Amino acid sequence: MIPLAIDPSLLHIGLAARGASGLRRLGLLRAGGAQRLAVFSDDAEIARAEPEATARLPGPDDMAELEVLWVAGLPPEQAAALAQSARRHRVLVNVEDQPALCDFHNAAELRRGDLLITVSTGGRNPGLAAAVRKALERQFGPEWIERMRRAGGRRGAWRAAGHDMPTVGALTENLARGEGWLP
Repeated sequence: MIPLAIDPSLLHIGLAARGASGLRRLGLLRAGGAQRLAVFSDDAEIARAEPEATARLPGPDDMAELEVLWVAGLPPEQAAALAQSARRHRVLVNVEDQPALCDFHNAAELRRGDLLITVSTGGRNPGLAAAVRKALERQFGPEWIERMRRAGGRRGAWRAAGHDMPTVGALTENLARGEGWLP
């Protein structure tokens, strides 16, 4: 596995979903910053959460517009057909809980402002990844939102003052340790 953090504002993302897992994935995509998100769902609850959802599964013309597709809560045969179509159109696809149908896997996420901590088991055990994320939540609480803002401002000032990356890294570590943020 190669971990990546991709700016979703640069991508045209699709979600084909039903049920609670589809609604959860919609929330995670929105929380991650997905702006150009095409939602395909005939699920009333998802339609309430995303009023512009298309009440059908994506077809070939839709696939041609996408770069990434998440599939959640669909019956296995529909999910497999969508994965096959996505791959034909060179669209990266993730079918929830179907590792053989995934070009990438979702990490369990912990967000604190600009701080994003992820835990992955390579798709082998999402429950374990979620348990580790929950343990990290206790260590990295909501106070990290403000810490990230402060550290980001300091980093900008250090870079503007001409410090190189190794120096900025050392100054950042000193800030975190001096403020008692890290053991």
